[in-house]
Amino acid sequence: MSRRIALIGAGAMGGAIGARLLATGTQLVVFDLDPEKRGALVAQGATEASSAAEAARGAHAVILSLNAARIVRAAVFAPGGVAEGAAPGTLLIDMSSIDPEATKALASDAAERGLRWVDSPLSGGIPKAAIGQLTLMQGGAEADVADAQDVLAQVASNQTRMGGPGTGQTTKLINQVLCGLGFLAVAEATALAEAAGVDAKMVPQALRGGRADSALLQEYMPRFAARDYRRTGRIDNMVKDLNGAQDLARLTHTAMPLTALCAEIHRMLTAAGLGGEDQAALMEFFKGPNKELFE
Repeated sequence: MSRRIALIGAGAMGGAIGARLLATGTQLVVFDLDPEKRGALVAQGATEASSAAEAARGAHAVILSLNAARIVRAAVFAPGGVAEGAAPGTLLIDMSSIDPEATKALASDAAERGLRWVDSPLSGGIPKAAIGQLTLMQGGAEADVADAQDVLAQVASNQTRMGGPGTGQTTKLINQVLCGLGFLAVAEATALAEAAGVDAKMVPQALRGGRADSALLQEYMPRFAARDYRRTGRIDNMVKDLNGAQDLARLTHTAMPLTALCAEIHRMLTAAGLGGEDQAALMEFFKGPNKELFE
């Protein structure tokens, strides 16, 4: 019989992780403050819990998929939280993307209550979760990370322990710097291709295998060209992560001028009401092609 796993947070990303675990035979118990989000996973075979504490009771591991450090702390340590229901030795796997320093404090507080903590933020988004090919960067004690990797084997194809608590979150910030700049570069290149009369949808094939090739280029330039804004992520979540990267840069006295520009553009789009849109909506930052210049 499969081990009982609790999932706290069944939003877009948590829901995708939960759906994949259920599809691969995991005994899943879910809690989310939103009954509709819980219900979506219950319809797929999950057991519904009325609180985080109830979800954690009897669970081998508790997966957290939430949106901010303060929410993670409340979900674990507030009345009715995970710590109230989890047995000593229970493994807590935080797949949220939050501040590394906050993660260190959470891990320390969990240890005081006899709970194990692994930070395991992800890259790949909903599409990769659906096929079990997430990339996970993890921080925590070696044995705890090994246990987490076993729990998450059905949702991830690449799991790497980066060090102690918080190192997974630090690596996620590095990932987001690369992604944020990459999204913006591909959007800008798409705009240039369109303005110059080149079919942007053909560019990824033309550049495949070259130095400019990347997963972002192959997935997103066709979407940028088609103005395909279906949601697999959110611009305002990128703002949160780039803010975290800038906070870390200040802490470490690291100059990051390109990240600063990228963050400002994302903030502008969020201020314009596009924060809830996918990264594909970066195309709204660029003007349409001025074809008359070439006629």
